[in-house]
Amino acid sequence: MEHRNLKAWLYLLPAIAFLAVFMVYPLVDVIVYSFEEGYNSASQTFFGVGLYNYRYILRDPYFLQALKNTFILVIITVPVSTGFALLISYALSSVSKLRELFQTIYFLPYVTNTLAVGLVFMILFKKTAYTDGLINFLIKTFGGNSVDFIDGPYWAKMTVLCIYTVWIVLPFKILILTSAFASVNKDYYNAARIDNTSKSRIFFKITLPMISPMIFYLIITGFIGAFKAYSDAVALFGTKLNAAEMNTIVGYIYDMLYGNSGGYPSFASASAVVLFLIVLTITVINLSVSKKYVHY
Repeated sequence: MEHRNLKAWLYLLPAIAFLAVFMVYPLVDVIVYSFEEGYNSASQTFFGVGLYNYRYILRDPYFLQALKNTFILVIITVPVSTGFALLISYALSSVSKLRELFQTIYFLPYVTNTLAVGLVFMILFKKTAYTDGLINFLIKTFGGNSVDFIDGPYWAKMTVLCIYTVWIVLPFKILILTSAFASVNKDYYNAARIDNTSKSRIFFKITLPMISPMIFYLIITGFIGAFKAYSDAVALFGTKLNAAEMNTIVGYIYDMLYGNSGGYPSFASASAVVLFLIVLTITVINLSVSKKYVHY
């Protein structure tokens, strides 16, 4: 028995070493940096240990703006994208002809470069000296006033960012849910039809419980991905996100390390720890809720 345990640990050793070097050690290192006040990366020195870095970022208007933007992005895009993916996947599972074609069309945005998609969105929404953009053209067609979605008011920019984020993450969720719908045992459907069960009741009492693990997986990964959003905002508003009031927590961390206000790894580490705690808390809450609503 001891020999078998030793062999098992030897098999696991490469994975454990990889996780320790590339995940555990960096996390511990970031936590240590977050408490070192006035850390200088060039001289590897600091003048104290304490909570000053956390107090600074929690009073920094740029960090608070990034925190607000990230939470809005998470609260809106995760449920909206998951809901749309569920509806589209259900529709695809009900279609026999041209299903593969529709799946390919819906999956195309996922394999398209993020910045390229951002450029397309800028063409659709951005006002220039020559045109107001296709979206503003449609708005004015229905009697509305044109809006500068890229350089205009905050709500307009956040609307574009949310739409863009949903568009980017939707294909992956559709792919996962389409596979989940296809994996449901058809015997349950046949039994329900024999009992003359309505389609809505079949969906809510059979389909949803059977695919609930996949939905839960998409919600968890959706929350984590939305909290790590950065490239989406850069694709739409450029690298000067603080000036545009559209920065995210990851963007703030990057700015503290490499941006115009760069050279403050302690502040960046404190921000990263705050982000980690937020994501950890949301994940624990989701895991607790899943015990009641997810059926394995």
